[in-house]
Amino acid sequence: MPILSSNSSRLAVSRRTLLKTAGTGAALAATSALPVRLFAQEKLKVAAVYTVPTEQQWVSRIHLAANAAVERGDIEYVYSENTANNDYERVMREYCEAGHKLILGEVFGVEQAARDVARDYPDVAFLMGSSFKEDPEVPNFAPFDNYVQDASYLSGIIAGAMSQSKNFGMVGGYPIPEVNRLMHAFMAGVREVAAEAKFQVAFIGSWFDPPKAKETAFAQIDAGADVMYAERFGVSDAAQERGVLAIGNVIDTQADYPETVVASAIWHFEPTLDKAIAEVKAGTFTAADYGVYSFMKEGGCSLAPLGTFEDKVPDNIKAMVADKEAAIKAGTFVVEINDEEPTSN
Repeated sequence: MPILSSNSSRLAVSRRTLLKTAGTGAALAATSALPVRLFAQEKLKVAAVYTVPTEQQWVSRIHLAANAAVERGDIEYVYSENTANNDYERVMREYCEAGHKLILGEVFGVEQAARDVARDYPDVAFLMGSSFKEDPEVPNFAPFDNYVQDASYLSGIIAGAMSQSKNFGMVGGYPIPEVNRLMHAFMAGVREVAAEAKFQVAFIGSWFDPPKAKETAFAQIDAGADVMYAERFGVSDAAQERGVLAIGNVIDTQADYPETVVASAIWHFEPTLDKAIAEVKAGTFTAADYGVYSFMKEGGCSLAPLGTFEDKVPDNIKAMVADKEAAIKAGTFVVEINDEEPTSN
């Protein structure tokens, strides 16, 4: 992910906490891994390093799952947000030295540096958002990503039916796999009911720039789009102001845009995190592709309730979505994963 501003006040609090626990961290670092039975009995110390605010769509789902684990009493959780890429490695090391045994985050802009940290702390588990697959040479580093293509595909079916112009605007952050695959799945869903669909695809070069996303969305609406794929914050604002519809991504924002957001592909990070927590506590955590726990059949994604659009989406489309969803969960229908950059047509 891109370099953003310096860390927020929350990060400062996290660092003060780190200083207080530095003595404990040094003692832990000087010893071998704790016995498996001790991990199983005690709350697991978890830390997260985020390059964006916790309210950003993607990161908010990780943060939500971590807080749910805190409420269950499974983990202790601290985090840093708005961490610049050139500061990311240092913050990771601080958390490791402070005795945290599971590190979360997203390393799209610091892939190699993050793996170097993992090599230096073999007794710490790293569960990181990454564009790359697992590497057996870094056995304590497991990548994940938001593989919510199943829900994105279903949202596309609804979008295809709701559009009058069959012209769809799509605004993304960066053309990287985690964005590309969801856009392609959405487009595939649209084509199920609108084979002649036109797509306008644009990337704003930022993970969190609502004004730029809004401006880009305005341009696509002016060019004929009547349904917007809101991969970034700001797109639904533009759709609402211009009186067109929007499809949400990762989180459900219909409550904020009740007459605008028709459906949303929701990411549930809980299955991914819960699997990692269990593996760390059992002493069996290893390099593996945790992206699979975002699949619909694993409970990692869902289509948000239609809510205010329940009576506006045609019944035959709702039935089609229900049939496709059942087939996806049963494994008889597989949504294609296409990580290539999508283009306008």
